[in-house]
This record gives sequence, structure tokens and C-alpha cells, in this order.
Amino acid sequence: MITSEQKAAAIKSVRSSSKDTGSSAAQVAVLSERIKQLTEHLKTNQHDFMARRGLLQMVGKRRRLLRYIAERNSQSYLELIKKLGIRH
Repeated sequence: MITSEQKAAAIKSVRSSSKDTGSSAAQVAVLSERIKQLTEHLKTNQHDFMARRGLLQMVGKRRRLLRYIAERNSQSYLELIKKLGIRH
């Protein structure tokens, strides 16, 4: 689990206004942070299959959100993946 400070920092890095906490970009940022932490957990706990399943679910949800953002505004999609450092 990510801490509330890490979640707030992830949202703050991509938000479009001061009250933006639930936009698609913010959700992708939080999911990316959780995916990073769970990936590190699975490097030391290879047999944690429930965590692996949760990781795959999060990756799928992030992929769907990114597809939604790309369909709506391709420029914001490109900025978001560059800012988060995903899909190089």
C-alpha cells in the first residue's frame, strides 16, 4: 500500500487544477505508484500469487484508463506517459 503522502504527491504531479483528485490522469498516477511498489514486493516474494494477480489487475485498469485518455486527447496522453515515465 502507498501512504497518503505518496498518493498526494502522485496526484499533485499530474493534476490540472487545485481540486483535481479523481481525474483519469490522477488515477493513472496513483495506479503507477502502486504498481511500482507491488513490483518491488514481488521481486523479493516470488510466490505471492495473490499480489501478482492484483498487480495484473492494476496494470489492466491503468491500460484501460490510458486508452481512454488517448482517445479523448492524444496530446495530454503523450504528456502523461512522459511525466510518469511509462511506455518508453
